[in-house]
Amino acid sequence: MRGPAWRALLLVLALALADAAAARFVVEKNSIQVTSPDELKGKYECAIGNFGVPQYGGTLHGWVEYPKSNRKGCQSFDQFDISFKPKKAGGRPNFVLVDRGECYFTEKAWNAQNAGAAAVLVVDDKSEPLITMDNPEEGKEHLENITIPSVLITKRLGDQLKKSAEAGDMLSVLLDWRESLPHPDERVEYEFWTNSNDECGPKCDMQMDFVKNFRGTAQILEKEGYTQFTPHYITWYCPEAFVSSKQCKSQCINHGRYCAPDPEQDFSQGYDGKDVVTQNLHQICVFKVANETGKPWLWWDYVHDFALRCPMKDKKYTHDCASDVIKSLGLDIEKVNKCVGDPDANEENEILKAEQDAQIGHGKRGDVTILPTLVINNRQYRGTLDKVAVLKAICSGFEETTEPAICLSEDIQTNECLDSNGGCWLDTPNNVTACKDTFRGRVCECPIVKGVKFVGDGYTHCEASGIGRCEISNGGCWQETKDGKTISACSNEESEGCKCPAGFRGDGVKSCEDIDECKEKSFCQCKGCSCKNTWGSYECNCGDDNMLYMREHDTCISKQGTTATVGWSFLWVIFFGLVFAGVGAYAVYKYRLRSYMDSEIRAIMAQYMPLDNQEGANQQHHVAHADDI
Repeated sequence: MRGPAWRALLLVLALALADAAAARFVVEKNSIQVTSPDELKGKYECAIGNFGVPQYGGTLHGWVEYPKSNRKGCQSFDQFDISFKPKKAGGRPNFVLVDRGECYFTEKAWNAQNAGAAAVLVVDDKSEPLITMDNPEEGKEHLENITIPSVLITKRLGDQLKKSAEAGDMLSVLLDWRESLPHPDERVEYEFWTNSNDECGPKCDMQMDFVKNFRGTAQILEKEGYTQFTPHYITWYCPEAFVSSKQCKSQCINHGRYCAPDPEQDFSQGYDGKDVVTQNLHQICVFKVANETGKPWLWWDYVHDFALRCPMKDKKYTHDCASDVIKSLGLDIEKVNKCVGDPDANEENEILKAEQDAQIGHGKRGDVTILPTLVINNRQYRGTLDKVAVLKAICSGFEETTEPAICLSEDIQTNECLDSNGGCWLDTPNNVTACKDTFRGRVCECPIVKGVKFVGDGYTHCEASGIGRCEISNGGCWQETKDGKTISACSNEESEGCKCPAGFRGDGVKSCEDIDECKEKSFCQCKGCSCKNTWGSYECNCGDDNMLYMREHDTCISKQGTTATVGWSFLWVIFFGLVFAGVGAYAVYKYRLRSYMDSEIRAIMAQYMPLDNQEGANQQHHVAHADDI
C-alpha cells in the first residue's frame, strides 16, 4: 500500500474508533486464595489471560515457585536446569511466579508449561488496576499449544509472594474459576463475535478451525435446548467528514454507516471492506431466517460451507456463491435477500444497526472490541478458542445437576463419585447412591429411584419415602422370611417410618420379635381353651370339635347353635322386614287416597255454596219490599 493511502486509512480508522478509546472494556477475573503462609492467607482477585485454558467452573490447588533465574520467564527454563514438575507422582502441581516485562505474556506461559508448571502467575510491574493479558499480533507460533491457565496478579500481592518465597516459606495457593461465569439455570446463552473475512492471517484461521471443530457440538446442544446461541459481527462507521472519500466508499456500505477493514490492507487489489460487511450481513440474515424456521443451528453449516466453497483466494467470495450455499441448505433465498436489503441505499440497515448497538457493553459485560470474542451468560470468555476449552466454559454456565451428558464425559471433567463415592451416602447391596456427578463438582443429594424419592442429608442417611418405597430396600425397614412366609415392618400406606406388624414388637428398623401371646396370656383365655404360639400369631383350640373359637371375643361357641341361631335370626329379620314394609306402604296409600278424596269434596262444595247464599239474600230483599207496599 502506498504511503498516502495508508496514512488516510489510519486517519479514518482512528476517527471511527474514537469512541473505543473510552470504551468500557471489562477485565474478566477469577480469584486466587493463599492458603499458606498464615500471614498471607486470604482471597485476592486476579485477571484471566486471553490465552491458555482457564479452568472455568473448577479450581486448581498448587505450590508456588519463584525461580532463582529467568524470573521473567522469557527464556527456556531448560537452559537454567529448572523444572516445575512434581517430584513424586500424584504430588500437588506447581505454579510458577514470573515478573512482567521483556517478552510477550504468551512466551512466558509457553516456557513455564514446557518446564512442567501447571499454571503461570504473572506479577504486574506497576501499581495499577488489573488488566487482561492479551495474545500478541505477532509471535503466535505457540499460542494454540498453550494448555495451562495464566493469570495476572497485582504488584502488591506479587511482591508479598516473592518476599515469602525468598524467605523459604512454603507458598500454597488455590486458583478458583467457579464464579467466573454465572450459572443461574439449566440453559446457557452464548454469543460468538466473528467475521466472514478469511484473509486476516492466524486469527481468521483460528476462527475457522473453531467453527469446523465445534460445529457438531454446538448443533447438538442447540437442538436439545441446552443452549441459546447467537452470532454477532463487529462493524465500524465512517466519520461523516470522510463519507465521500475513496477509503470509506471502498470499505463501507449504506453510505459510510457500516464498515470493515480492507482484507488485504491494500485498496488496490483483492476484496474491499465493503465486501466483508456485505458477507457478514448475509451470515446474520442466514441465522435470522434459520432461527425463524426453528433451525438456528444451520448457521454453523452455512459458515462452514461458505468458507470451503467461497474463499477469497479463489475469487469466489461473492453474492452468487453465498446464494448457492444458502439454497443448498434449504433456506429461503428470497427471505435472506430481503433481510440483506440494498447495501447502496442511503439509509439505516436495521440488522447492522442492531449489531452496532449489541457491541456496547451492558450489565457486567464490557464492550466487544476484540475479534473473535465469545460471550457466555453475559460474560466475555477468556482463553484459547479451542473446542474443549470453550465447551468447558459453556458447561460451567449450567446450574448444578442440569448440564447435558456431554459435559460429564471423561475428557471434559473428572467424575468425583468414582473416588470413595464422593463421600456421599451409598446403599451397596442395591447400588443406590446419593452422589451426583456435575461439571462443577459432585453433590450429595438423595436420589429418586424407580419413581421413589429418597429423603435425608445425602451424606450419612437417605431413606425411601412415599408410595412404592417398600419396593426398594424394603424402605430401610426390618423384613424376615420363615417357613415360606415373609413379614415386613414397611407399609406403603405410610410415607415414612417402620412399624412392626401385629404379633411383633421392636423398632421396625433393625428387628421385630415375635410376641408369644400364649405366654403373655393376652389371648386364648377362654374356659377350656388351649393356646399354641405361632410366628407372628397364635392358634387357640376350644378342646371340643363342636365348639368354634371367636377370636374377636376370645370365646368359644357351639357350631350347631351358632349356625341355627344365625340362620333363623336371618329369616326372621327378612320376614319382619317384609311385614313392616307392607304395612308402611299400605298406610301411605290410604293416607294419600284420603287426602285426594277430601280435596275433591272441598272443590265440589266450593262451587255450590255461593249459589245458596245468593238465593237467600234475594228472598230477604223481596220480603222487605212487600211490607213497604
